Amino acid sequence: MGCVHHAFAASDYRIAVVDPNRIVEQSPQYEAARDALQREVEDRERSLRDQQEQIAALQGRLERDGALMSESENQRLQNDIRSRTRKLKYARDEFQDDFALRQNELRTKLVRQVQEVVVELAKEQKIDLILSEGLVYSNPRIDISELVIERLKQEFKKK
Repeated sequence: MGCVHHAFAASDYRIAVVDPNRIVEQSPQYEAARDALQREVEDRERSLRDQQEQIAALQGRLERDGALMSESENQRLQNDIRSRTRKLKYARDEFQDDFALRQNELRTKLVRQVQEVVVELAKEQKIDLILSEGLVYSNPRIDISELVIERLKQEFKKK
């Protein structure tokens, strides 16, 4: 019995590469998500700034009128400032956590979308293997990133 070699000639299969970072950054989905996140951030930052200003106003009042106030009034104002400062610090920390979380969610969602489009294109174009990150070298003619970006733009328009 002769042994059978299943060797493919290079011309038998098609290989392509994609640059996932470039695709994500040039997709309209990324821009829309970034804008939405930016709006969320601005609203939250405005609220934090307002709280900061209220605390500053109370501190100003304490410095200005503290000496004229009764002991209990003075104490009440100091407690109010302390409690608002604590709340503000908590709100700031929460905001940073939320922001990091939202950024990750958006990135993950986008990466999934990109993946779906890449698989779709691979099937349509009968590509057997698609490589991405960690490439040492690839000929630009097998880079299908532009096709993926175009497809993402079409999908974005449909929505």
